[in-house]
Amino acid sequence: MLTGTRIIEIEGLGPAPFAAMLLADLGADVITIHRKGGAVTPGMPEQSLLDRGKRSIALDLKDPNDLSTAKRLIATADALIEGFRPGVMEKLGLGPEPCHETNPKLVYGRMTGWGRNSPLAQTAGHDLNYIALSGALWYASSPGDAPQTPATLLGDIGGGAMYLVAGLLAGLLNAQKTGQGTVVDAAIYDGSAHMMNLLMSLRQTGNLHDTRGQSLLDGPHWSRTYACSDAGFVTVQCLEPKFYAEFLRKLNLSDDPDFQQQYNSELWPMLTNRLTDIFAQHPRDHWAHLFHGSDACVAPVLSPEQALDHPMNQSRQTWTAQDGTLQATAAPRFSTHDWRLRPSPRRGEHSDEIRAEIETQPASAPSSGQKYPRG
Repeated sequence: MLTGTRIIEIEGLGPAPFAAMLLADLGADVITIHRKGGAVTPGMPEQSLLDRGKRSIALDLKDPNDLSTAKRLIATADALIEGFRPGVMEKLGLGPEPCHETNPKLVYGRMTGWGRNSPLAQTAGHDLNYIALSGALWYASSPGDAPQTPATLLGDIGGGAMYLVAGLLAGLLNAQKTGQGTVVDAAIYDGSAHMMNLLMSLRQTGNLHDTRGQSLLDGPHWSRTYACSDAGFVTVQCLEPKFYAEFLRKLNLSDDPDFQQQYNSELWPMLTNRLTDIFAQHPRDHWAHLFHGSDACVAPVLSPEQALDHPMNQSRQTWTAQDGTLQATAAPRFSTHDWRLRPSPRRGEHSDEIRAEIETQPASAPSSGQKYPRG
């Protein structure tokens, strides 16, 4: 879908390379400027999964010749992604102003935790810190437990990378119409708070409270994760009455007078304890088989490896073990385009190829729809 769109990514951490990977999955020609010398981020592999489908050029942006190459490359791009602390790109001479001078249509994507203009702009932070201060962590986990979310998913990816991608795509559409680029200021703090608006809408109906365990989605017995006899887990979230009725029918609880009072919050703790005892009587797969195909809104908790082997995945092929690496395939999917995963490059693998390209291209912004060679 994005064939003909060139994205330049300045090597960074977490949400920025994830956003660039998503754009590469969608067909964009993503060129990553990796740090010369193999300065791989601690804990990350030499060929990162987040670099799949991209091309790589290794540059030292403190070297005048390499910096000149980077500037020429950015001049041919439709969009740029960077995830440094505020001021770093400006010190390198690669801030929005000089880039827009040579490439007015450039959509300049900036990924930060706290935003570029805030009291915490220069302060270090990570996923949990951002979503804690934005309010997005408040309802995570059961009442009385410490709030905890799946690592990086809510902040770095949901509130960060996805909002950066949405901003870049909006900017690209606007640039096509107006010929004018823009700066996308994507802050994880902002995005994670914005995602809370679905829950905030429950305040209008009185179903969201500041006290954890009293709201419609974090208090009821029918919106929980339960432990099974084999240390596995199942999830239950049968919000609507018709789905809740099916849940009770499957457990032979339809005639129980307490369970019939689905929205009586005074009964929720007691009914949670009863379901805890019920689900602890059998292993996870017993419950998965019992509820399979029903509208009771019950699903087992699977590891990524277990999800790979599940019939759902055999149908969708969402998980794959490509090149010996377990990974999720491209999303979303399109009726007019087939998807395929392209491998991750070695750092600097396409340096000569990319240098040769920009030597033959004018140092100016690309015209709309211009096609770029793929590695």
